[in-house]
Amino acid sequence: MSSTFSPPWTPLERLDSQIKERGFAALQPADVCRWAGTEAAALNALRPDWNGLPPDEYLKDGGNYRRRRHACFVVDGQRIEQTPHRPHWQPVQYNALHGGMQRWFAPMLDRTVADPAWKGLLRALADAATALRGPQPWYIEAHQFRIDTTDGIGRPTPEGAHRDGVDLVAVFLVEREGIKGGETRVFEADGPNGQRFTLAEPWSLLLLDDPRMIHESTPIQPLGGQGGGHRDTLVLTCRAGGFQGDGVV
Repeated sequence: MSSTFSPPWTPLERLDSQIKERGFAALQPADVCRWAGTEAAALNALRPDWNGLPPDEYLKDGGNYRRRRHACFVVDGQRIEQTPHRPHWQPVQYNALHGGMQRWFAPMLDRTVADPAWKGLLRALADAATALRGPQPWYIEAHQFRIDTTDGIGRPTPEGAHRDGVDLVAVFLVEREGIKGGETRVFEADGPNGQRFTLAEPWSLLLLDDPRMIHESTPIQPLGGQGGGHRDTLVLTCRAGGFQGDGVV
């Protein structure tokens, strides 16, 4: 029997200082609501959008366990602008498995990105990035993921332990259903310290100072050997100066 470890929750009032001091912070759902200026019911109203995610057609490991949508935004102060749909691109140094290729994922639904709760999440992330790096426009990529156990095992991070090549990463646990595994692991990129824990509550959050921290999530398996389980997450990456892949053709 494997043990699970509770996240080292950060009080909301210490969020910015915790990220600066330790390179990461974890927020409980109630504090995520306060952070984003919204209610739990409003965030939970977004959860059904994960039920219709289309398959990820770019998996190089031959798996069929990942579904996703993608969208990009620029947040400058209170202004939020969604960009025209664009491919997701990462250099090989950050994603050895899928880097160096333009991946055109299905766009996020209009109703999702128009929701006030969604806009609250984007503004909160941009504010956290400003507290870390200073005021400037923030280029945010949003990824809705569902990892399932239809084939017996699902891999939330098939590329392994990694950084994303951005300034700040937010990983929200949206739903866990009928699975075991999916442990979150974070490590200092240039030091010996690391931590492991399991995000289990809907809308619990991990924030990472990406240049300083390496992260991964362990594979998931179905409870009781039965298929049909899944793990839903929302990953937001926040970068200064532009999106990765600008100018790549």
